[in-house]
Amino acid sequence: MDILRAFNGQAKQEPKRGGIRATLFVYAMEGLENMAFISNAVSLVTYFYGYMNFSLTKSANTLTNFMGTSFLVALFGGLISDTYLSRFKTCVLFGCIELLGYAALTVQAHFHQLRPPPCQGLAISQTTQCQAADRGQAAILFTGLYLVGFGTSGVKAALPSLGADQFDERDSKRSSFFNWFLLSFTVGAIIGVTFIVWISTNQGWDWAFGLCTAAVLVSIMVLSMGKSLYRNNVPKGSPLLRIIQVFVVAIRNRKLPQPGIEDELHEVARVHNEILPRTEQFRFLDRAAIKHSSNNGSTSINLRPWRICTVTQVEETKIIIRMLPIILSTVFMNTCLAQLQTFTVQQSTTMNTHVLGIKMPGSSIPVIPLVFMFIFIPIYDCVFVPIARKITGIPTGIRYLQRIGVGLVLSAISMAVAGIVETRRKSVAREHGMVDSLQPLPMNVLWLGYQYSIFGLADMFTFVGLIQFFYEESSAGMKSLGTAISWCSSAFGYYLSSVVVDVVNKVSGGWLDNNNLNRDKLDYFYWLLAGMSVVNFGVYLVCASWYRYKKVEVIYKEKNHAEGKQVEMLNAV
Repeated sequence: MDILRAFNGQAKQEPKRGGIRATLFVYAMEGLENMAFISNAVSLVTYFYGYMNFSLTKSANTLTNFMGTSFLVALFGGLISDTYLSRFKTCVLFGCIELLGYAALTVQAHFHQLRPPPCQGLAISQTTQCQAADRGQAAILFTGLYLVGFGTSGVKAALPSLGADQFDERDSKRSSFFNWFLLSFTVGAIIGVTFIVWISTNQGWDWAFGLCTAAVLVSIMVLSMGKSLYRNNVPKGSPLLRIIQVFVVAIRNRKLPQPGIEDELHEVARVHNEILPRTEQFRFLDRAAIKHSSNNGSTSINLRPWRICTVTQVEETKIIIRMLPIILSTVFMNTCLAQLQTFTVQQSTTMNTHVLGIKMPGSSIPVIPLVFMFIFIPIYDCVFVPIARKITGIPTGIRYLQRIGVGLVLSAISMAVAGIVETRRKSVAREHGMVDSLQPLPMNVLWLGYQYSIFGLADMFTFVGLIQFFYEESSAGMKSLGTAISWCSSAFGYYLSSVVVDVVNKVSGGWLDNNNLNRDKLDYFYWLLAGMSVVNFGVYLVCASWYRYKKVEVIYKEKNHAEGKQVEMLNAV
């Protein structure tokens, strides 16, 4: 009893871990890190075009390839977090890598010797005569870019999971966490596309990259300040290896009869462990968990992982397989998003950017959807979700896949509106004889706000829906990997954007192959994206109706009341 009292006293002295207080540091890092990343996501195309002398198409493709890589490599960060490091350590490590990337870009932007000679004063038709960046200059640029991409990928994989880990599974605050995580994302992005972009336009890119470097440094320091408050995950081994083991064992046992009852399958119950019950989909994988019977009828179990797997391990694999159609059917939305970060920004450079007497940089136009998100996220979480919860009985108001579907519909509408606005912009250029003019058209840049605002609402639904879906549906041993998979939708969307642009140029005879948007067929391209988005939504409906949500059993084994107390006490410590 004295020992128990001593343990209880020690537990009381330990600070309470998790909860809203711990997530404040997560929100701060997300806001600061995203301020740097998004400011570059919307403006780097002008840096490539105006400072590195890339063509318009190459500038767009370079940006989309960089963005795609940044999101795809999140898979590596997720594996590191689930297998070797805690989510906190993963965020710090990859944040430091991102810091080095911004530092390299700052140095290149500051010293003109590291960039090609500026190409100024030439007509649009003569921009092909500009001197391109040499190999050394390009090497510095891409080294800095992809250090940033690699660093941010690990942060994006681990940070949302770190925040969600601070709440219990049945705590309604965990559902709200993802909405407020998006709000911190949005606040950082608003500052990035206004203040940082203004700095790059008026003070120089070296100042802008320098501020990004400082922001990432401060974000790492802030996250580290909350270290004593975090619930840190314990890595449970490589989820990728567990998945491979299931396929190997299932193939090895392919000649065995399909198991009829669950008692024929191997499972191990541990204290406070998540147990996934057997499901009927992909039953061929159940052979990986079959208990082998000897000739005399007795059952023997070889516990080596390459000989037999648990039912939970098999179900982990099934979950990943079920998720794949969902992630693939949301890729095209991010292809549309890539156009808003490339061609729509270029559209803004041809228009009157004065708003209320203030000249707005073209790269700051994405602030329009961000402001919409900033307004509607609290309304969604504080008004819509409670009302919907009372109607549906679902803690999140509506299911994750329903939320994603709403976003896909809005993205298709956004592309159709973009086509209408571009048609109007080109007609203004023709009416005023300014097709080849470098002067801004007598058409205000706020016209682009229509497509941006609709897509902002689409992103509010789909972005959080995807992250929360993959976090909640992933097993306990692959939460970071699940979050990383959600970012793959963005990665493949950006890569597909480059492919779509190239294919459309070749098939159409050069809709987007001119450095003059007034002569390009960008409106046709937007209409094409709108039509393809409708088809993509139909595919998504099929995938979503086929998906089966995860069911979980949590096993608690207590020999007696005293032992249960000790288990609780040790968890608190």
